[in-house]
Amino acid sequence: MSKQFDVLVIGGGPGGYVAAIRAAQLGFSVACCEDKAYADPKGEPRLGGACLNVGCIPTKALLHTSHLFEEAAHSFAEQGIRVGKPEIDVARMLERKNTIVGQLTGGIRGLFKKNKVTFLPGRGAFIGRNGANWQMKVGDESVEATQVIIATGSRARHLPGVPVDNRIVCDNVGALDIDAVPKKLAIIGAGVIGLEMGCVWSRLGAEVTLLEAAPQFLASADADVAREAAKSFAKQRLNIRLGVRIDSVKAAADAVAIEYTDAEGKEHKLNADRLIVSVGRVPNTDGLNAEVVGLALDASGRISVDDRCRTNLPNVWAVGDVVRGPMLAHKAMEEGVMVAELMAGQAGHCNFDTIPWVIYTSPEIAWVGKTEQQLKADGIAYKVGKIPFMANGRALGMGETTGFVKMLACAKTDRVLGLHIVGANASELIMEGVTALEFGASSEDIARICHGHPTLSEAVHEAALACDKRALHF
Repeated sequence: MSKQFDVLVIGGGPGGYVAAIRAAQLGFSVACCEDKAYADPKGEPRLGGACLNVGCIPTKALLHTSHLFEEAAHSFAEQGIRVGKPEIDVARMLERKNTIVGQLTGGIRGLFKKNKVTFLPGRGAFIGRNGANWQMKVGDESVEATQVIIATGSRARHLPGVPVDNRIVCDNVGALDIDAVPKKLAIIGAGVIGLEMGCVWSRLGAEVTLLEAAPQFLASADADVAREAAKSFAKQRLNIRLGVRIDSVKAAADAVAIEYTDAEGKEHKLNADRLIVSVGRVPNTDGLNAEVVGLALDASGRISVDDRCRTNLPNVWAVGDVVRGPMLAHKAMEEGVMVAELMAGQAGHCNFDTIPWVIYTSPEIAWVGKTEQQLKADGIAYKVGKIPFMANGRALGMGETTGFVKMLACAKTDRVLGLHIVGANASELIMEGVTALEFGASSEDIARICHGHPTLSEAVHEAALACDKRALHF
């Protein structure tokens, strides 16, 4: 006898577990299934997906530890703090990271229990239809559900001919478990993951080289932000080489050799102790039996959906990394909530134009809305307000004066079109820009809001004032 549910969610990552909880809150009987892709120490399936297990959360834990190490080694003396030469206990750092992961992933089980979501261990796959219900297989069990939400996430893209053993040659999974500081670390890819992992190990003492295929650094960011970030990373001993073509990767028992051609066509050989391959991610659609039920995929292997995350099949939805759009946990969560509310007959909402991007390096990088180069390409008249953190009292007191806040507003309507930040706490400050865009605020609206003093947020306030050439402190 099949288990019966109103909703079956396939995948327990950010999009999946949030969709399951919201659907249960709206009165549906809900099950969420997850396989052993991220098993706990006992070999049991663990919820949270790549984000909580091998992505966002463990990376931020390592970034925080390495930031403190860097502060102790190079910044404490400036503030009159005398300490000996700091030493890093990598094993303890990894233990702390794993504890945080265990705490958060276990917390999702508690949220399921609180919201009466049934957890089913095993990978979900389509079998067929039974009247209005979808027949599914989860592990060895048969399940029927009226609605199905696919939230199977993504996995690291590997390079052809470059086997990943997650010891010498690592993807994002192995990069989080390197058990000693490499003397030399090579990273293929200077995107978000490559930069964050490069910062972790560079701060701890590794000589880091990033090999990026694109000719331009952080091409998706505002050009001013990319230039400022590149200068800062160069000072931090991150060697970023652009326009690179990887010719070969040869791993040995305790080292790896990378041969590559640079942008000028010159051939190079780079020897390293470890290599991290960070060249994007691919959607997890294997094992869904998509072909059995005719579930449509696009040319990139993602599930085809409309702007409300509906697939081509009735009552089948898909959210997160497995569909179009940025592969961001917060985007997946918003889609999950939207789908659950649409199933309940509510409006649902996910504004893809106000999704923030954040890179948790030091300085942090964050943006939302249009970049200056996009506005130029679209022929939109705009005005700019740009304020350096050097002019901000809180930033000076913190010793975090690198970077700036840049606001873009429509020259005709004054409506905020974009906010771009490189500097301390950019990940938190960017939310003022998200709110402004979501509510159609003008730069004048932000300029008229009283901001606490002294705070980093005053730089956002000053940038809004600067859009009208009336900054007060710069």
